[in-house]
This record gives sequence, structure tokens and C-alpha cells, in this order.
Amino acid sequence: MNRTHENGPITVGLVVGSSRPGRRGPAVAKWVAETMAGHPAARAGELTVELVDLAEQRLPMLDEPVPARFGDYRHDHTRRWSSVVSAYDAFIFVTPEYNSSVPAVLKNAIDYLDAEWRGKPAGVLSYGARGGGQAAEHLRVILGEVGMAVVPGHVELQLFTDFQWPAERATDPTAPARIAPAPQRAAEVALMVSALVDAGRGAVPVR
Repeated sequence: MNRTHENGPITVGLVVGSSRPGRRGPAVAKWVAETMAGHPAARAGELTVELVDLAEQRLPMLDEPVPARFGDYRHDHTRRWSSVVSAYDAFIFVTPEYNSSVPAVLKNAIDYLDAEWRGKPAGVLSYGARGGGQAAEHLRVILGEVGMAVVPGHVELQLFTDFQWPAERATDPTAPARIAPAPQRAAEVALMVSALVDAGRGAVPVR
């Protein structure tokens, strides 16, 4: 149910795709939101962004007896999640890489719904020791399967180059670290946001 806009702001849901204690997803999403705020479309009031934290949604593992494509939701938590997703025109998914793919909580949240995703533009930002590229590629396939219009390319943040670590724990992936992306990362996010805006306006094809 794509709501292509000619007028009015495009609302983007910024999905935090991990629920693990100690996760870096909220910090990454916060940086993405701050970067998006400087985009010309946001400054012009053509784009708004809101955080969608899957840890706060608290969805159980998929427990709907009817496949999502039929839209016959039997549980209140599914109907609540449907309302959340339906409120946005486009999405950016922020995902870590777990065992060369996406976290179970993110796949589960996508699997709950169908029509609510279809036709909506989506961007992907991954992070991990090597940037999370395998997770990003898997996620692009999953999003395509539920009919999302995934914009070309994605943004990758590497844990040991785009974060600042305490010197004494520089090789410890569990150590607290401050997100400090390389300068080109903001430009990559801006390109992704521009593609989302264009897709939301129906201006360019996406794949």
C-alpha cells in the first residue's frame, strides 16, 4: 500500500533491527536521524523521520495462524504492529550482522506483515566487524519478497573504523564505543535519503 506523495512530507520509519542487550543499534540510528535532519528535503519540511525500535515492540515469535498475505490478524500485538508500520511512507532499516545475516527479531518483525510493507521505498544501513554487508544483502532479498521498493546500494559501518574505542580495549567488540563514522558515511546516507525521497515521489525506478 504505497502512498506516493506529490504534496506533504514523506514519513520515514527508522527501524532499529536488534534487541540484544548492549546493542549499538540505537546509537547508529540516532546518528542516521541526525544526519537525515541536515538533508535538504528535511530542512524543507518534505521529509520527517521517527525511530521504530523493535526492542520496544516486543513481538513474540510469529504466532499468527493465518499467513500474513491474507491480512487476517488474530492477535492484538499484530494489529498494533500493523498500525505502526502503516503510519510510514518509507523505511530505513538499521541492522547488525549476526552469523552472516540479519537478527531474528528483524526477520520476525518483517514476517508478521505483508500489505503494510508493499510498494514502500526502503533503504538499508548495516554495521558489523566488516560492515555487515552479508546482512544487508540478505535483508534486501527479504524486503523485496514482501514487495518493498529497495533503493540501490546500502551504507555499511565497520566496528573498528567507524566507531571510537577505548585504547585499552581496541580489539574488544563488547567494549563501549562511540560512533564516529568516516566523513564519507554522511554523504552515503544523504544519497540513500535522496533515493528514498525520489522513490516516494515516484520520480525514479528502484530495484
